Amino acid sequence: MAKILSALGFMSGTSGDGVDASVIDSNGEDIINIKYNRFDPYPISLSKKIYKLRERVSKMQDLLKYSLDVEELEREITDFHIGIAIKINKEINYDLIGFHGHTIYHNSDEKISKQIGLGPDMSKKINKTVVYDFRQNDLKNGGEGAPLSPIYHLALIKSLFNKNKVKIPISILNIGGIANITEIDDEFKISSRDIGPGNCLIDMWIRKNSKKFYDENGNLAKKGKTDKFIFDQYLDNYYYSKINSKRSLDTNDFDITFSKGLSLENGASTITDLTSELLSKKIGNNDIFVCGGGRKNKFLINSLKKKIKNNISFIDDLDIDGDYIEAQAFAFLAIRSLKGLPISFPSTTNCKEPNIGGTIIRNC
Repeated sequence: MAKILSALGFMSGTSGDGVDASVIDSNGEDIINIKYNRFDPYPISLSKKIYKLRERVSKMQDLLKYSLDVEELEREITDFHIGIAIKINKEINYDLIGFHGHTIYHNSDEKISKQIGLGPDMSKKINKTVVYDFRQNDLKNGGEGAPLSPIYHLALIKSLFNKNKVKIPISILNIGGIANITEIDDEFKISSRDIGPGNCLIDMWIRKNSKKFYDENGNLAKKGKTDKFIFDQYLDNYYYSKINSKRSLDTNDFDITFSKGLSLENGASTITDLTSELLSKKIGNNDIFVCGGGRKNKFLINSLKKKIKNNISFIDDLDIDGDYIEAQAFAFLAIRSLKGLPISFPSTTNCKEPNIGGTIIRNC
């Protein structure tokens, strides 16, 4: 039997609200034991720095233009993660860390993906092996650098299938800042892609037009009314020409200028309705289990249910907390990287061949 390792996985998503952390035991293949989950919110000041920098960095040249800001934020984010890792190590032991960092810029056409996070510093301060910068090898091998979680989704479904908790074919829909879907057929073959905005447009609208950071439960959207003219115009003029053909997406692929002039509630309704419309166009025929923060937006989920025929359930229905799938995925990817196993595939990121990824900082 392949050796079981214990890994801590970190995920700091595009919402910029904090850090998800999970510890799993796994052989990197078909055995998964979820041992620990926690969420640590960023200080509001740090979240605001993340939002501000993300808005500034809209093209490759901006990475150089704002390099000092990027370096400052990278240090602050790394120190925040290190603090969490030290706290967790006092509660539960683990062998290594999968450090996703925070995505500042991703453009699959340019083959550039910038995740900020100082892996060597983390390894030195925590005295653990750290795997980070997971996307670069995939990009160099012709891939789009994302999505990277599908191989974990497959392992998780295999584990649940062996316990008679799920049937195949099946799909996992992750609604984070960007939404991605992993489709698993009846032979356990996987395909995946980013399929549209998740929370990013909704959150952006709420932040710019209120003192809130997100639309809790979709309550604001529920009070509003969708502007059908703007809805149809956006689909015709933007979606089909700019994002329909991409396999991986970034928040910079979207903006909310089309909703200018709408009230807070009507804008939330229109944008949420558009989000569900975009997602519905890329969902196949499988039954779906949803994870990620977007599953908590009741208005979004109900809107999506009206537009597709699939059975939609929450991953939580399988006794798995849907908030931590991505953090668990990067713990899993760290284990696979350490074992020399591929983490991306032609059917997931469009790379030329199965690709080993992740920069390993060993602590001997």
